[in-house]
Amino acid sequence: MSYQEQEKYEESELYRIRHSAAHVMAQAVIELFEPGEAKFAIGPPVENGFYYDFDLPRNLTPDDLKAIEKRMRQIIAKHHPFEKVVVSAEKAKEMFEGQPYKIELIEGLEEGGFDEYGEPLDEKPEISFYSHDAFTDLCRGPHVEHTGKINPSAIKLMSIAGAYWRGDENKSQLQRIYGTAWKTSKELEEHLHMLEEAKKRDHRKLGKELDIYTFSDEVGPGLPLWLPNGGILIEELEALAKEIEHNHNYDRVRTPHLTKEDLFHRSGHLPYYAESMYPPMDMDGVKYYVKPMNCPMHHKIFDARPRSYRDLPLRLAEYGTCYRFEKSGELFGLMRVRSMQMNDAHIYCSEDDFEQEFMDVIAMYMEYFEIFNIEKYVMRFSTHVKEGLSKKYVDNERLWLKTEEMVRQAMRNGNVPFVEVPDEAAFYGPKVDVQVWSAIGREFTLATNQVDFSQPVSFDLAFKNSAGEDETPLCIHRAPLSTHERLIGFLIEHYAGKFPVWLAPEQASVIPITDDQNEYALEIERKLKAINVRVKADLGSDRMNAKIRSAQKMQVPYMLVVGKREVEENSIALRLRDGTRKDGTSVDEFLDMIQGKISTRSAEL
Repeated sequence: MSYQEQEKYEESELYRIRHSAAHVMAQAVIELFEPGEAKFAIGPPVENGFYYDFDLPRNLTPDDLKAIEKRMRQIIAKHHPFEKVVVSAEKAKEMFEGQPYKIELIEGLEEGGFDEYGEPLDEKPEISFYSHDAFTDLCRGPHVEHTGKINPSAIKLMSIAGAYWRGDENKSQLQRIYGTAWKTSKELEEHLHMLEEAKKRDHRKLGKELDIYTFSDEVGPGLPLWLPNGGILIEELEALAKEIEHNHNYDRVRTPHLTKEDLFHRSGHLPYYAESMYPPMDMDGVKYYVKPMNCPMHHKIFDARPRSYRDLPLRLAEYGTCYRFEKSGELFGLMRVRSMQMNDAHIYCSEDDFEQEFMDVIAMYMEYFEIFNIEKYVMRFSTHVKEGLSKKYVDNERLWLKTEEMVRQAMRNGNVPFVEVPDEAAFYGPKVDVQVWSAIGREFTLATNQVDFSQPVSFDLAFKNSAGEDETPLCIHRAPLSTHERLIGFLIEHYAGKFPVWLAPEQASVIPITDDQNEYALEIERKLKAINVRVKADLGSDRMNAKIRSAQKMQVPYMLVVGKREVEENSIALRLRDGTRKDGTSVDEFLDMIQGKISTRSAEL
């Protein structure tokens, strides 16, 4: 959800319904226990519902969720009004005596540093609470007028999960109840259907079923091991990137996996990025880091020899493996990992060339969107805030404003729709993140396009301009295909494992009806392999129908069934994974067809 969408959501009736439902749920949970036993923390609305965190004397069960939901409907039916009262910090502490999490939040409000959810604030807020029936919560609102405004047939408690207080692994572990609330029962049903479809498409589930990747405790969390099918996906995606980058005049480079710490001090990543980096290794008194990004090394490649304006723009591309020490609680399948192969490149250009280069990257996004049939996307333009200079961002207000306006104008001149989001830039410059939606409407951050005015200065990068003077280039960091890990996770869910033919790990399976057709099946296999089709003749002992089911389970696009008749006619009985059958297809006809689908990277079977 973009910054503007979030602001709009927080002003909506649906946001008030969900906020109010969270309070009703908290009341129902507290009533399960003896007075004073249940400690409650925070309960905000989120994108598709709400949650509330509790410190309870026992673990909740699915039966508890049913009881809580039943009690919620009873509370809703009473039409209890939501009433706001503003109080002093002292009075608030009295009211929440025995509730340590609320006391901590009140102290944050009193000091002016945090809101009631523990989020940083720019100014000191008022301290207020909302009450309905027998429940009172520290809250600034907004809420619906009374509990009756919540549709009892459009709420559902979804799950119980663990959550650390304020996301800190060193603090108390709480029980988090997730719920969802909508205006109508139909909207709830549609949401639940989408969740069921998402569950079927979950890349963690399908990644295992389709033999794409695995994890090993002995290797370490967040460090994926790519199985042969995953290796094929990676090779196909890298081939695609190389082809398109070749067409856009990129030069490919390679850099090592580790480097001295001085390089990251010079780039500015230390100390800004230290928490996300693996600890250094000490060798003969010199500290080395495994790289969390490729850019400092690309800067050294630029600086390897004198550059002229005639050399620019210089576009250096690499599928480099990087390592980032993501918190264990944030690791999530392929979407958040610690080892990643980045579709990375750095473009060094003059200010005069900037707009064309920046928009060429945007054009590259569009090429990929067409190939992967991505129809919904948003460009999120992330800028700095002045208060973050030297703490979160490079301290150069003039260049921040200048480069942000350059990006803004480039996007406007190119008629590219975007939303502007303050305080989310990279530390060295503004960026455009690309949010995409999968076929079932799940949102992903897929790509990034960043402007860097800082590191070229830090690395003393320069080129001779047309006047023979030294000039500092701008650097554009871009990764249109994100990382292999995130992209493949997205594509698994986007296609539900039914990859287009060019990307499918196994593109065809030749299935003989009896052993008498094994030699014919092998002959077809050889012909397909000769045109680089990934094919396997299934000569196992299973019956034909079992072989077909096995191929369908692995989402093989084409099943070529061959029996006595097909041998006599030099044909195949073609079965598509979508259930379509084309009996009597000649072998040559199929060879031409599959070659065309692969060479054009067609989305159709």
